[in-house]
Amino acid sequence: MCGITGWIDWQSDLTQRSSVLVDMTATMALRGPDASGTWLTRHCALGHRRLSVMDPENGAQPMIRKKGDVAYTIVYNGEIYNAFELRRELEQRGHAFSTNCDTEVLLVSYIEWGRACLDRLNGIFAFAIWNDEEQSLFLARDRVGVKPLFYAEKNGVFAFGSEPKAILAHPDFPARIGREGLAELLVIGPARTPGHGIYEHMAELKPGHYMVFDRSGLSIRPYWKLESRPHEENVEQTAARIRELLLDTVERQLISDVPVCTLLSGGLDSSALTAIAVDYYNRTGQGVVDTYSVDYVDNDKHFKANVFQPNSDAPWIKRMVDELGTEHHDVFFDTPELFASLIEAMRARDLPGMADVDGSLYLFCREIKKGATVAISGEAADEIFGGYPWFHREESLNADTFPWSLSAGIRTDLMSKETADWLQPKAYLDERYRQALDEVPHLAGETGTARRMREMSYLNISRFMPTLLDRKDRMSMAVGLEVRVPFCDHRLIEYVWNVPWEIKTSGDREKGILRKALKGLLPDDVLTRKKSPYPKTHNPNYLAATRAWVQDILNDSSSPVLPLLNADHLRRLSAPEAASIDLPWFGQLMSGPQLFAYIGQLDAWMREYNVSIR
Repeated sequence: MCGITGWIDWQSDLTQRSSVLVDMTATMALRGPDASGTWLTRHCALGHRRLSVMDPENGAQPMIRKKGDVAYTIVYNGEIYNAFELRRELEQRGHAFSTNCDTEVLLVSYIEWGRACLDRLNGIFAFAIWNDEEQSLFLARDRVGVKPLFYAEKNGVFAFGSEPKAILAHPDFPARIGREGLAELLVIGPARTPGHGIYEHMAELKPGHYMVFDRSGLSIRPYWKLESRPHEENVEQTAARIRELLLDTVERQLISDVPVCTLLSGGLDSSALTAIAVDYYNRTGQGVVDTYSVDYVDNDKHFKANVFQPNSDAPWIKRMVDELGTEHHDVFFDTPELFASLIEAMRARDLPGMADVDGSLYLFCREIKKGATVAISGEAADEIFGGYPWFHREESLNADTFPWSLSAGIRTDLMSKETADWLQPKAYLDERYRQALDEVPHLAGETGTARRMREMSYLNISRFMPTLLDRKDRMSMAVGLEVRVPFCDHRLIEYVWNVPWEIKTSGDREKGILRKALKGLLPDDVLTRKKSPYPKTHNPNYLAATRAWVQDILNDSSSPVLPLLNADHLRRLSAPEAASIDLPWFGQLMSGPQLFAYIGQLDAWMREYNVSIR
């Protein structure tokens, strides 16, 4: 895994501006702590920071290969899980290789097949390839959007980067936002509308898309999307196919030249991935699998079960560790370090995000990095298989809005009148929701429950899942840890997308078909455990700390976020004697403490990034 960046300017000689490329590349030192490389021609500049995972001795980037007299130069972030098969096919076509890394396989694949190479790739990736003869830059992002890729264009200057900070380091792209960017933050955030870059002139290449920038301008095209078709298999056949796909995916993603571990919560998804990893390690003689879990000091004293978090993880983690014989590591954080991590998490995202849900993951990954370079995680299973409570609750299904934004009124109440009048938050949210529904590829004649559940699946895969994937990438890469997400394999997503809801909920259980597919891999009690999300702190000291942060902001007349807020309303909400906001305002995990933390992050971001609004 790595960080990539670069820019093109037809009017300047970039060989005279190497310091700009060095600055852009340096912003991603945390993503790639092992090596740095830059490459410059008159009109194209490419930069790379490397985290060595495959063939650490070779594979330096930018990497150059020639076909005849034509030179191709690549910068690449990701992993190609079918690199071995592709390399074998390319060798049969006459290509020779000088490294064992997937970077060279990807570059030669592009040289051989051009844009069509994307259809052959199984992996997570964002890359850019410069064709010196055509004077064109080809960029692409993986089908599901596991790896980020931002770009900006203004006055004929084009810049790109794995993170916004790389582009913001270019003098032509200062940190400005307009009405739409502010609406994304205050109305949609911490999610983002697909493709939205928040900053002025900046966007994110959508998952499953590629782009070309040359002297004629910028063109963007999709190469993959979800397609709806009738599902012909019965329950047993469906479960068998899911099991087959998952086993193949996990085993591909366990291949590495550096230590690999798994994240274990004791839930269905992480337990399944860990069980598959342990079996694979046993069969291949690779020793004991390391597992990691996260919790908070004194959380056992403050935990209260609710509909979103029905039970604690700790007993279930022990159950799986005892069952599988892993080398387990418990990681605990206390309120002071969790609160302090909010700033680091904001810097990792270049935006306010999921508050302590981000911060705790940042701290967690930092601890894991001390013992491993690659981790396997269970992201996306709930979006794909329908595991979240909102898939099963009538008020969510009938809400006519994003099911993770049922408390949108809380946000409007927080805005100053001027901000609300400018942004029109309800209209903005409704518009984004309608856009999402318009994209859903329905089957002909699909009605009723089948139609609505396909919509819910699409909303989760295309709108909610990217928020969690973005979180996982930024928090892990901010400490130089690569996290792989097997449930995001595009073959698995394509298949499960068309599985009817009544089969997905086999046994009258959420994710019933996945439970059936995993039969025999997990103990029955773990197999039937009710979903419990990523743990958050329940310590009242954290609520007190975030409330005090907001109070400090309200009492600081120089605060850049102050004009955006309804200060009187927020002062009442954050007063020490005020009742806590128990209603989640984003997803399942973000209620009162996270709301205050988000406002604090927003203020800190505007200060540190010197953000201007216009």
